[in-house]
Amino acid sequence: MNNLVVFPIITPLLFGVLLFFVRYRLRLQMILAATGTLATLAGSALLVGEVSADGIQVLHVGGWEAPYGIPLVADMLAAILVTIASIVTLACLLYAFHSLDDERKRNYAFPLMMILLCGVNGSFLTGDIFNLFVFFEVMLLSSYVLLSLGGSRVQLRETIKYIVINIIASSLFVIAIAYLYSITGTLNMAHIAQRIAEFGQDGLTTTVSLLFLTVFGLKSALFLFFWLPGSYSAPPAPIAALFAALLTKVGIYSLIRTFTLLFPHEPQITHEIVLWLAALTMILGAIGVIAYWRIKQILVYNVIVSVGFILFGVGVATEASLSGAVYYLIHDMIAKALIFILGGAIISIAGTDRLREISGLIRYRPMLGWLFFLSALALAGVPPLSGFVGKVLILQGGVEAKQFVMVALGLLSSLLVLYSVIKVFIHSFWGETLLSEGEEKSTGKGALAPSLILAALIVGFGLGAEEIMFYVRQAVEPLIDPSLYIEAVLS
Repeated sequence: MNNLVVFPIITPLLFGVLLFFVRYRLRLQMILAATGTLATLAGSALLVGEVSADGIQVLHVGGWEAPYGIPLVADMLAAILVTIASIVTLACLLYAFHSLDDERKRNYAFPLMMILLCGVNGSFLTGDIFNLFVFFEVMLLSSYVLLSLGGSRVQLRETIKYIVINIIASSLFVIAIAYLYSITGTLNMAHIAQRIAEFGQDGLTTTVSLLFLTVFGLKSALFLFFWLPGSYSAPPAPIAALFAALLTKVGIYSLIRTFTLLFPHEPQITHEIVLWLAALTMILGAIGVIAYWRIKQILVYNVIVSVGFILFGVGVATEASLSGAVYYLIHDMIAKALIFILGGAIISIAGTDRLREISGLIRYRPMLGWLFFLSALALAGVPPLSGFVGKVLILQGGVEAKQFVMVALGLLSSLLVLYSVIKVFIHSFWGETLLSEGEEKSTGKGALAPSLILAALIVGFGLGAEEIMFYVRQAVEPLIDPSLYIEAVLS
């Protein structure tokens, strides 16, 4: 059954390639894209069950045993994340079927979304540091084209900025890998971890770890997020939702994996820096969410706040905080996709994202309004929704580690996030109805089906927290005890 590990990578890749050959058959494209994503989701869910029952699953590609071959490794963290990534991609595809124009559909939007999913899943599942770089590039190449599709001036400007930043980050990534290989003589992540544990994390190794922190910090928008607001607000809503739900999360996952497996030995340096960067990210992101009066900017800065909050849990690095970081990471992938889809629906109905020009949509779109209200509460961590559990665990870990300033910042940022999204809700849905039903720019009904799916998950992950925590604890075990991961790969 180890072959199941490759299924979430190869399935979206094959369907993505197939979709390139049916460019002008839009209905067939939609059927194939939905089928491929559902198949990926089914395989990912089976993988979660397999890991839960039998432990970490490892596939040595080509039959070459570690550390010489290329391993694909599915621990519970990776298995959960590929499952959530498949659900989010399915929801974004369902919204894209209705909201994307035919020109974008004919210019390969759906195959590129599938290939992006392949890159995301590959990043979660690879056990080789160089192949993490490769899957990052697969993900980024498809995101470059998705961001530029449509060719508007804003899109092209933001695409250039996005490409330049990621070229710099990728160059630093290759340099970091080269230095790490010169120190350890291997690219297998489990073998790297074993050798660093044997030889000790000296000054050079710690310096390399900080180079990785810079790379993944750029890619996850940890403090260095100046590129993100424009890049995530330029594309159409389904693509922006996909970016917000997945792209920064791959960077966060890479930071979690790197600093719990490869470089956990000097936390007074590495983890302390992560904490300070997380604090600055929360502060600056929170300023952004309250400063703007445009829906796109408010939602984008909410992405930045959540990055800081999750990495606060990673920097504290207690069992409670890591459990909270994993739980909140899962929640945030779903919640960000949901609120970006709903925000896109509001903008499409009103024809603008300026809050002062929108009012009273609740009269004609009550379901849309209450779904947005639900997603706003979930983002702020209001019980009994899914965000509450992760936030409580992260804050508990912060208190245990006596990081009281970080705890205060986390609470304050949560309040400001709640203020920002409730501001969107009140200004968009309450007050005098400025548009008659016939004057609306679109119906927004295409957002209802994917939003209901994601909203059900937010409620279910909150009410069923005890069941979800069973899997989260399994995901956290190799983060607390890296030897479990190392032995699974090298045995």
